[in-house]
Amino acid sequence: MTNTTPHRPLEGIRVIELGQLIAGPFAGCMLAYFGAEVIKIEPPGKGDALRGWRVVEDGTSLWWRSLGRNKKSVTLDLKQDKGRDIARQLIDSADVLIENFRPGVMENWGLGPDVIKQSNPALVYCRISGFGQTGPYAKKPGFASVCEGMSGFRYVNGHPDQAPVRPNLSIGDTIAGLHAALGITLALFERERQPGGEGQVVDVALYEAMFNLMEAVVPEYDGAGVIREPSGTTVTGIVPTNTYRCQDGKYVVIGGNGDSIFQRLMRAADRPEMAEDPRMATNAGRVECVEEIDGALSDWCGSLESTEVLAKLEAARVPSGPIYNVADMMADPHFQARGLFEQVEINGKPLKIPAMMPRLDSTPGGTNWPGPEVGQHTDGVLQDALGLSAEDLSDLREQGIV
Repeated sequence: MTNTTPHRPLEGIRVIELGQLIAGPFAGCMLAYFGAEVIKIEPPGKGDALRGWRVVEDGTSLWWRSLGRNKKSVTLDLKQDKGRDIARQLIDSADVLIENFRPGVMENWGLGPDVIKQSNPALVYCRISGFGQTGPYAKKPGFASVCEGMSGFRYVNGHPDQAPVRPNLSIGDTIAGLHAALGITLALFERERQPGGEGQVVDVALYEAMFNLMEAVVPEYDGAGVIREPSGTTVTGIVPTNTYRCQDGKYVVIGGNGDSIFQRLMRAADRPEMAEDPRMATNAGRVECVEEIDGALSDWCGSLESTEVLAKLEAARVPSGPIYNVADMMADPHFQARGLFEQVEINGKPLKIPAMMPRLDSTPGGTNWPGPEVGQHTDGVLQDALGLSAEDLSDLREQGIV
């Protein structure tokens, strides 16, 4: 709760978040961080399943406190007609809807974009799914792990002749959430340019979001028949850029693939003859000599503590750095100086959560409150947005709708 700016770029935008777990909620978190009013609709009782995922303190996931920041929690049973009717009224009051159900679920509930457009044509309707709303795979279950595999991302990740490796993160969900936030802001911008101010559907597929990261993989295959293979800790065709183990058992990353940078690197590594070797003067030549170069750098790093290696490389102006875990990040003065950690309070106890990017100098985002309790804002939102009375809310509770 570090930001007190009176204005954020998405203030005045109301978002209804129907998504659960990661992809949809991450998009909603981004929008809420930059000022949107995000009303998260959760099932009564336990709420979003993510509330119980991974490390749990006092009955609630610590992850939820970060991912649910700045959101208003409203509980509605969408399996009941009355719950869907209230959701429809909230959607009609909104600028944006985010949903990440299996394709067809919203239509079955009478909440699909064709229906909603009749009553709220200005709505930006964002749909996040594994494989998109159309095509032969649209109905397939789309967990991030599966979509990362089909996108091509997993294929290039890992070591040759071994099973592809996944990062210990649901990166497909987060990358899809970023694409959703971008698509929503583009659609809002376009809405403002139109005389009628109509919204549109933003269709985000997890596998396509990951496919967007694949750099030159497609043109290299189509133009030259080259299939990029996994290459461990290196990047194919760029030398040297690798991870090396030092004497103290820690790893450092060295990016010495510029021609002049390579010369400075090899002099710093006590190999001046390699700095002047004409075979290694360009990247194309260094690719041919990759084993020789990596061998020399591995031997050099292995003879020194990681701090010594990094000090020598910094003095030589060679891009390099350590491999950090979260404890390293939180202890680093640069992370601290850049404000990458924000502190919230949970039941009287402080908790650090990550700040969110990008960084805007005039209208930055910020955390106002951590992920709330289940249904914490139900009464306030339904009273303010829909004019429901205390008696109405009491009846809804008796029926199990909120």
